[in-house]
Formats: sequence, C-alpha cells, structure tokens
Amino acid sequence: MPIVVNLDVMMAKRKMSLNELSEKVDLTLSNLSILKTGKAKAIRFSTLEAICQALECQPADILEYQAS
Repeated sequence: MPIVVNLDVMMAKRKMSLNELSEKVDLTLSNLSILKTGKAKAIRFSTLEAICQALECQPADILEYQAS
C-alpha cells in the first residue's frame, strides 16, 4: 500500500505510549494499534484531528505517500 502510517515515529518523538494516546484521543487500544501498524483501511478526519492535536503535529507527520 503506498500510504505509510508513521504514527509510531511521532509517538516516539513525543515520548507518548499507546495507552496515553488512546486516553487522549478516546480511541480503543485495538483500533489505535490497527492504525499504528498500518492495517487500517481508512481513518476519520475527526480521529486524525484528535491524534494531531494530542501529538502536536500535522497530518503529513503521520501519513506519508510512497510511490510503488
């Protein structure tokens, strides 16, 4: 898939655990884990907004396009 999710990179930069982010964005650990591992098929803009707010970053810091 040409869209790469760099959520784990941003979490490491912000020194934030999956549990902590889960609480801040009000998302279950399993759903956040699916997103973090790149297995998600879609993401809601409201979820992306909450993650960006919690990690103080831009959507491009989390999602990256890599041509095949």
